[in-house]
Amino acid sequence: MPQWETNRLKRLRLILHGKAAQDERVRATVRSVREDGHQISVRVTWEAGDAARFTREAVAEAARGEIDCIVAGGGDGTVDEVFVTAHQYRHFGNCSFGILPLGTANDFARSVGLRVDDLTACLRMIIDEPASRIDLGLLNGRPFVNIITGGFGARVTAETDPALKKALGSLAYLLTGVSRAREFQPCRGRFRAEGFAWEGMFLALAIGNGRQAGGGIPLCPDALIDDGLLDLLIVPKIDLTAGREAMTVRARSSWIEFEADEDVNVSIDGEPDQVRGFRAECRSRALPVHLGHDLLLTGRR
Repeated sequence: MPQWETNRLKRLRLILHGKAAQDERVRATVRSVREDGHQISVRVTWEAGDAARFTREAVAEAARGEIDCIVAGGGDGTVDEVFVTAHQYRHFGNCSFGILPLGTANDFARSVGLRVDDLTACLRMIIDEPASRIDLGLLNGRPFVNIITGGFGARVTAETDPALKKALGSLAYLLTGVSRAREFQPCRGRFRAEGFAWEGMFLALAIGNGRQAGGGIPLCPDALIDDGLLDLLIVPKIDLTAGREAMTVRARSSWIEFEADEDVNVSIDGEPDQVRGFRAECRSRALPVHLGHDLLLTGRR
C-alpha cells in the first residue's frame, strides 16, 4: 500500500457544503492550518451538482500534481458525492481524500474515528497521517461509500424534516421513526449472495461497506472497509405465533442480489430512491482516504 508523504507542506482542496460557508469553526480551522504554511483552496457549493463539478476540477488538477488531498466538507451526502465522483474518474495521481465532518449524523466520519467535535484536529490529521485504501460499494453500478438501507429505515431517512434535523441532530431520525412506525408495511423480497439465499417478508435491510447509519445505529457492526466484502442485514417480519426465531439475518459477500414484489424505499448514503431489484458489488480498495483510526481495517479484525 503506498504511503502518502506526511513531512512536507500540503496543498488541499476543500469542497465545502454551502450551508457551512459561514460557520466560524470552519473559517478558524482553515486559518489555523494556513498559518502552518499549508495551502487550502476552498470551493463552496451553491446548487445540486456543484460538489461533483468541483471534484472533477480538483481531480484534473490532482492528476497534474497540483493538489495533494481533496477534502469533502459536509455530511454523509457530501462525502458520498465527492468520493464517488473521484472514483469514477480514477486518475488522480498521488492525491488522497479526507473528510471535514459538518453534517447532522456524520455516520461515516464517526465510524472511522474522526473527531467530529474538533474540526481543526480533523484537518490536521489529514495533513499529518497517511491515507489507507478503502473499498467502495456499487449499487447497480452506482458507487456508494457507507451504507444502503431499505424498508422502514430508508423511509425514515427520506421523510425526516430538514428543519428538525437542524434543530435536533440525529434525534430527529428517532422521532420520525416513532411517529411513522404504524404506517409502515413489511415487504417481500428475495436475497442471494455467495453461499447464501433468503426469501420472505422483511421490515428493513442494510448493505454495509461501513458500519452505521441513521445517526449512529450500528447496522453492520462487523463491517470492514478494506476486505473486499459487503455486509448484509435483513430484519424479517416476526411471526410471534410461529415460535422463536432470529430477529436478524446476516451474511457477508463480495456481491448481493435483491428482488422484491413491489418498489422498496432505499437510502444510498442518505440519498433516497426506490427500487424493485438491484445487484450490489464491492470495489476493493478503490480510494485512498485519511481515517481517524484503523478499527475498520482488516489488520484489526
